[in-house]
Amino acid sequence: MEWIDICFNLTHESFNKERDEVLERAREAGVSWMLITGADAHQSEKCLEIADQYPDCCRATLGVHPHLAKQWTDAIAARFSDLARADANVVAMGEMGLDYNRDFSPRPQQRIAFEAQLELAADLGLPVFLHERDAHHDFAQILRRWRDKVPAAVVHCFTGEADALAEYLDLDCHIGITGWVCDERRGTHLHPLVRTIPPGRLMIETDAPYLLPRTLPKGTGKKIGNGRRNEPAFLPHIGEYVAQLRDETPEDLAAHTTATARAFYNLPPASGE
Repeated sequence: MEWIDICFNLTHESFNKERDEVLERAREAGVSWMLITGADAHQSEKCLEIADQYPDCCRATLGVHPHLAKQWTDAIAARFSDLARADANVVAMGEMGLDYNRDFSPRPQQRIAFEAQLELAADLGLPVFLHERDAHHDFAQILRRWRDKVPAAVVHCFTGEADALAEYLDLDCHIGITGWVCDERRGTHLHPLVRTIPPGRLMIETDAPYLLPRTLPKGTGKKIGNGRRNEPAFLPHIGEYVAQLRDETPEDLAAHTTATARAFYNLPPASGE
């Protein structure tokens, strides 16, 4: 089976000393492509450096996360535009969106940065990688104004309710599901919802090093801080869990989520195909 991880925070410091080993474990697990996710200006440039270093398995996104929206400037927009036009390894804009759960950046600044990045993506003709938490109404209102101007959109790490999922699907968005769905404390409401995501709209992701699936054996993952590190090699576990919820075989789920991610990000076939 072949898998594609649409969100991997490979710039996280916990990966700095073993990047090659982590990528090799991912490939051994059947993960052919990993999307390295940008969250601010500096990290986005680092994502692209990594994608350029590992062009056989990595691609980059450029974006400013809503937590860091207060950093957004016209200069960052110009820099992202230059990078995206110069390097085909940039395959999407993001991570962008709204997060009213923590409000690390003031909400008005989040909305300004979100809309500015949507405008940039539209200008570049790139899909968008989106973050929304506890901000469904404002997020959908802004996205609706831009949805027909960007080629594709994925709401990553979806953790919302049925009404939000229905509206995102109505907006022709793709949906990213993480190991959150494996969490018996907060993810069980997603179990009936993942069944309703049509093939062709569903993608899966680790969001590594975060969100290590709680259904993995105890002690899985390298210890970091007060927890354990997720990595793309665990993506098949998430896929198998989601397949069970959808009454699909892992092979079928891997086939359609991989085809969807490859089309969304315009990724080459796996080597050997």
